[in-house]
Amino acid sequence: QAQFVESGGGLVQAGGSLTLSCAASGRDFTYETFAWYRQTSEKQRELVAAISPGSSTNYADSVKGRFTISRDNAKNMVYLQMNNLQFEDTAVYYCNGDLDYGRVLRADFGSWGQGTQVTVSS
Repeated sequence: QAQFVESGGGLVQAGGSLTLSCAASGRDFTYETFAWYRQTSEKQRELVAAISPGSSTNYADSVKGRFTISRDNAKNMVYLQMNNLQFEDTAVYYCNGDLDYGRVLRADFGSWGQGTQVTVSS
């Protein structure tokens, strides 16, 4: 079955940068759309960025121009480069994916990894 392991989170000052990594296994990686999501105790899980098999990307308005999602099919890895981080970006970040792009947009998954904590100090 699909497994996701997120890493790369940490504490950073506002304006700083972090790169998150997602190791995916047990999937037909090349043909799936993958995405990063984030969640806080006060908000529902929201989609941050998505990338298709053809490397087409979509971003939430709140991160557009600051975050970049990418993938490495040979390594079954998905990355999220986060620049100019703001306090409002503080959250637990998760990755997931599916062959169905609509399902990815809806975050319709049966399981999730543990996520990685990103904390931005103001």
